Amino acid sequence: MPNLIVLIGPTGVGKTELSLRLAEHFQTDIVSADSRQLYAELKIGTAAPTPDQLARVQHHLVGTLQLTDYYSAAKYEEEVLSILTELFKTKDTVILTGGSMMYVDAICKGIDDIPTVDNETREMMIQKYESEGLEQLCAELKLMDPEYYQIVDLKNPKRVIHALEICYMTGRTYTSYRTQQKKERPFNIIKVGLIREREELYQRINQRVDQMMEEGLLKEAEQFFDQRQLNSLNTVGYKELFNFFDGTWELPFAIEKIKQNSRIYSRKQMTWFKRDQDIKWFHPDQMTEVIDYCTQHLK
Repeated sequence: MPNLIVLIGPTGVGKTELSLRLAEHFQTDIVSADSRQLYAELKIGTAAPTPDQLARVQHHLVGTLQLTDYYSAAKYEEEVLSILTELFKTKDTVILTGGSMMYVDAICKGIDDIPTVDNETREMMIQKYESEGLEQLCAELKLMDPEYYQIVDLKNPKRVIHALEICYMTGRTYTSYRTQQKKERPFNIIKVGLIREREELYQRINQRVDQMMEEGLLKEAEQFFDQRQLNSLNTVGYKELFNFFDGTWELPFAIEKIKQNSRIYSRKQMTWFKRDQDIKWFHPDQMTEVIDYCTQHLK
């Protein structure tokens, strides 16, 4: 049976370098599970693999989308399973790595078979959002699917809009499609989590933001300011700088908010991942131990 090594952990923990070394050890490819590294234009702010890193190991699903492209976890599941089918014809083992929790779960557990939203419904909901605002859409969701309303992040337009799209298009609640039944996969899954002490992780996150600024994040974000309403740009590192460009925040405050929001996101990631009892946790410096663990669990 082929093997999928899933290397996960919070932002800034050190997944990139360890994934490269794992891929080199097992002589295989890397499939990204980062929902923002999919966008070709977002290089600095997403800490996308550098040209040198891409030259070391073949990567999949890095820089494959434009900012305006529609994408979803369901689409990601479909694409990755297709990629893995091809890779497993010649490779016994493949590395999947990233910190996007829903994308990782889409591959390891599968996601519900929710209908694909047609263009007409999508355009209608975008217009409703732009003309009526998020608060009105939340009120609609409360009426149309009160169960999902109780658990969804009401500050996340994408989630609210998608649920309403399903309600409008099918005449059923979004909740009725959320069966959350785990799908069987035709490959062995080995889950490895990377973890650091919180103080160490936060220091790395802060340093990484400073490094991004030195590498030109300000200039990168500025060129997308006119497109800031796109969901792809509702991303830590960009949305804070947009507040600087429109005069809401001073630059030092915006940079500090990037650091703060990155730390908050890392906590959300760890809360999500720690619910998964199948993950074996290591410090990123334990390269030998990680390789030994993966080798022992290959099938």
